[in-house]
Amino acid sequence: QVQLVESGGGLVQPGGSLRLSCAASGIIVSVAAMGWYRQAPGKQRELVAAFTSGGGANYADSVKGRFTISRDNAKNTVYLQMNSLEAEDTAVYYCNGRPWNGDYWGQGTQVTVSS
Repeated sequence: QVQLVESGGGLVQPGGSLRLSCAASGIIVSVAAMGWYRQAPGKQRELVAAFTSGGGANYADSVKGRFTISRDNAKNTVYLQMNSLEAEDTAVYYCNGRPWNGDYWGQGTQVTVSS
């Protein structure tokens, strides 16, 4: 059974930072395609950051230079470090894992950027 459990969301002021965590079970984060998505109210879910097959990462243009995706293979956990947060970053953030045999989502964690 695959489970992806996000944590680390919350309320932060503009310019602040948060680190989201995605603890995985049932899949191996160093093998599966892993990424972070977000969905703001009234908008479609969009890709924020994801690992590439070559070991690098892709980022949405809106977060380049501010967000960093990383993983701890020993903890089987994926992270999203978010710096210089803006009001436009307010959304529910979802962890996504795609092993060879499926497409899995976490329950999401709310990030609200507001003064």
